[in-house]
Amino acid sequence: MPRLRVLSAVLPLALLAAVPAKAAMNTTAEHAVLMDAETGQVLWAKDGYAQMAPASMSKLMTIELLFQRLKDGRVKLTDTFAVSERAWRTGGSKGFVRVGDRLTVEDLINRIIVVSGNDACVVVAEALGGSQEGFVDMMNKRAKEIGLTGSHFVNPDGLPEPAGQLMTAYDLAKLARHLIKDYPAYYHFFSVRSYTTSDQGKSITQPNRNMVLDKFPGADGLKTGHTDLAGYGVTASAVKDGHRLILVLNGLRYPDLDKAGPAKADWFAEIRRGEEAARVLDMGFREFRSYPLFKAGEVAGTVPVFGGAAQTVPVTAKVPVNVTMQVDSRQAMKVALKYKGPVAAPVKAGDQVGTLTVTAPDFPGLTVPVYATQDVGRQNIFIRMFTGIKALLGGKK
Repeated sequence: MPRLRVLSAVLPLALLAAVPAKAAMNTTAEHAVLMDAETGQVLWAKDGYAQMAPASMSKLMTIELLFQRLKDGRVKLTDTFAVSERAWRTGGSKGFVRVGDRLTVEDLINRIIVVSGNDACVVVAEALGGSQEGFVDMMNKRAKEIGLTGSHFVNPDGLPEPAGQLMTAYDLAKLARHLIKDYPAYYHFFSVRSYTTSDQGKSITQPNRNMVLDKFPGADGLKTGHTDLAGYGVTASAVKDGHRLILVLNGLRYPDLDKAGPAKADWFAEIRRGEEAARVLDMGFREFRSYPLFKAGEVAGTVPVFGGAAQTVPVTAKVPVNVTMQVDSRQAMKVALKYKGPVAAPVKAGDQVGTLTVTAPDFPGLTVPVYATQDVGRQNIFIRMFTGIKALLGGKK
């Protein structure tokens, strides 16, 4: 039977969460996810695992493929991509590309992130994938590689199509975390406040539609989206006191603004979207705290070894172990070292021999594997024979 060893210190923990904790959080958005950026732990969600139309937030996947190639050297910021007629004719948000132009990768990144240019997305798609269709295949393949299990792409820009561009709020949060952690050299593009392009010789300066950048101190990304089907959405991230959170909201709707006319309604809706995201982020930073449990390589306890040259083996997690939870949950948190055992010798350093688990009120419960820190060989044959006989006799001497 499995044995349970409870650590004497009641300390925080964390790595993997299947469901979010209950929290004093709310939003009018139809879909929402709040994620701890360090661990990927979902802190709060509202229909966050249901597929939805992501609109222009799906441009983050287009940017991911471009950043990947910048990081591995296949593409440089100074490289230029040609503008086709198909790109030029793409509807929706405009980056004001012109047929025959060759635009630098850096310019295209700004036209996609800041200006949300659908035309610029097609330029990148055709350059990297040979065609828009070829690039969509790359998007879906890459999405699987980085664990976006609830996403399906049909274009590089998020424009509505009958086949359906689909993502989950959870996938958007995972993608944002991936962009933040894997591409730090390029993440600064998400905080650019405005960008100037030109059309027929006329300069056009467009502001970043992510108004969270100005409405919440510490906000530094990522991307907004809007279609009639999707409503208004935003994937945002912010840092406060060294702690980063990622927020996804989608399906914000403002029917009371319809009478203002399309242009004004869109502008006021973008303001409200920014204010709502800032409000939820503020709640998140207030309600949740990150607590350290163990440093990487720090011994978290010992596991008994049967038939070993040593009676126990120290165990550790391979990465720093922290937990983010509601402040009110912290006091009643319990951490335990679980193992099926005792573990039979021989044990090799690096073998997984158990798990650490954490429980607390209004907390989903987290589990992280622990590994032996050293080899434990078998006892010599005579000691093993004595131990076996002792076990058969029920421990009688």
